[in-house]
This record gives sequence, C-alpha cells and structure tokens, in this order.
Amino acid sequence: MKLPNYSMLRLEQPADHVLLASFNRPEVMNAINTQTGRELFDLWSRLTADPEDIRCVILTGTGDRAFCAGGDLKERNGMSNAEWQAQHELFERAFMLLLECPIPVIAAVNGVAYGGGCETLLGCDFVYAAEHARFALSETRLGIMPGGGGTQTLARAVGERRAKELILTARPFTAQQAYEWGMVNAVFPGDQLLTEALATAQEIAGNAPLSVRQAKKSIHYGLQTDILTGYRFEIEAYNRLVTTEDRLEGVRAFNEKRKPNWQGR
Repeated sequence: MKLPNYSMLRLEQPADHVLLASFNRPEVMNAINTQTGRELFDLWSRLTADPEDIRCVILTGTGDRAFCAGGDLKERNGMSNAEWQAQHELFERAFMLLLECPIPVIAAVNGVAYGGGCETLLGCDFVYAAEHARFALSETRLGIMPGGGGTQTLARAVGERRAKELILTARPFTAQQAYEWGMVNAVFPGDQLLTEALATAQEIAGNAPLSVRQAKKSIHYGLQTDILTGYRFEIEAYNRLVTTEDRLEGVRAFNEKRKPNWQGR
C-alpha cells in the first residue's frame, strides 16, 4: 500500500501485509483534533475502498504515556455550538468507518486511553494493552457524554451494568480490570506490547485475506441479530468463498504440504 503522508498519524509497514498506524501527537497525549479526525476518516475510507496488500492493522499511540487522551479540549475551548457539532460529525463518520472497516484492526494500547481514545479502541476488533495502560469514558465530567459509540461498544464488551457504572461515574480503570471484564484480550509489559501485537497481526495476515474479511463481517453483523438470522448470514458469507481462487489454493496447498500463496481472489 502506498502510505499517505499524514501530519497527525504516523503510518508504517513493519511486516508484509501489516499496517501500523500511530496517533502522533505525543506532546498532547495524542489527543484528537480536527485534523486527526480528517486523517482517521481518510485512512478508514482507503482501507474500506481498496486495502491493496494490507491484511491487518495495528492502531497505537506514539510514546509510552498515551494511546489517545480523547478529544483535544484546548482546540474545542471557545468553539461555537455549530463548530462543535460540525467537528463531531467528522468524528462520528470516522468512528463508523472504523466499525465497518473490512480489514481486522488490533488496538495496542500503550498508555492512557480516555474519552474518544477509549471509544476508538472499543471500535477495533480486539485489544492488547500495556500493563500501565489506563482507561476511562470520562465525558460526564465534562458536561457531555460518550459520542463515539461508547455507550454501545462498552456495553457489548463488558455488559450493561458494568458499562453503566463506568460511564455514569466516569471512573478510570486499569488494564488488569479491563482484561478481567472482557474488554481487553491480553495485557503485556509495555516493552513487549507491539511485539505481541505484531506477532498476532502477522498470524492474521498469513491467513486467506478474503476468508478473514468474510469471517469478521459474519461475526460483526451476526451479533446484531438473532442466532438463526446470523447463521444465514454466515452461510451467505461462506458461499462467497467457495468460488474463489484462494479456496482452491488453500486445499491444494494442504494436500501438497506447503504454505499457500494467497491472491485475495
């Protein structure tokens, strides 16, 4: 993939078919300003329209203090109602594109993840966290409420009662608590976080890309309906793979005892 030249996000390809995207404003705890919103919108749009050779994304923050501290309140200070709502509309569209992104996205939470930063990781497919990471949906302390999907994604991750407790109190919580509640998949020492995330991303990227995307889509949409409707969606997704070149290659490689050469076709 030809990497866009962003000013608020840093993009790298640390391995074949893997994109590492980092919030890159460490001086303000990687807070999201309007330009960051534009770049996130552009990135998720590109990966949806044409991911090219990218098969998995890792999303993290620059430095070891913060994944993302949420919306940039210094930029927001003094905004008119119309300006605030226009900015939030941009953020909303970026959050929705992340939720709908066909490429798997792993959040590697390397520090503080508050407000919109916490909502961003909740929009990813799963989460690895550094031991020192801290989380909060802190909006009710600011006279607002979660507006990046947090009331929906947190409740789906940790359950209704826990989500209400965390959102209504705006109480921070630790990586270990997030793991115990099912929001975080694994917790690692800070210096091992990206290594572990990259190893998992490479595992995903080594599998058939169309199969991975169809499986992700089936889980994502199936959980929004009853089990039989979800199963019918799964079968439709499955049948789209039967006629692909990759399905033929996968079976052929298995029988020939070799690594498959996926074409994404």
